Amino acid sequence: MRFILSLITWYHSETLGTRLMTRFRGEKVGEDDAGNRYFRNRDDSRRWVLYAGEPEASKVPAEWHGWLHHTFDENPAENPLAHKPWEKPHHDNLTGTELAYVPAGSIRKPAPAERRDYEAWQPE
Repeated sequence: MRFILSLITWYHSETLGTRLMTRFRGEKVGEDDAGNRYFRNRDDSRRWVLYAGEPEASKVPAEWHGWLHHTFDENPAENPLAHKPWEKPHHDNLTGTELAYVPAGSIRKPAPAERRDYEAWQPE
């Protein structure tokens, strides 16, 4: 089923074109902690990522994002960026998922809090 979906859609995994280009023209340069694999072509004019699991751009850590966009040429697998002690570990963007942040009083909560400090406007 995954193969059939990759023939007609891009949001389940890599497309057939990306799979063929990776196989015949791609050179693997590294892999991140999440299992995403990074590739480039021979003259380094194109760089791309094959996601581990659901293709979601927020899964790409900052050092690999900079490499993908030619911000810097050093391969993060060979020359990782020095992290500052105050930096937090990378997390995926959870917006739109069930794990997304839901503030207190939101109607998305299973049991929304009853608000006594709010009174809905009623026209006269």
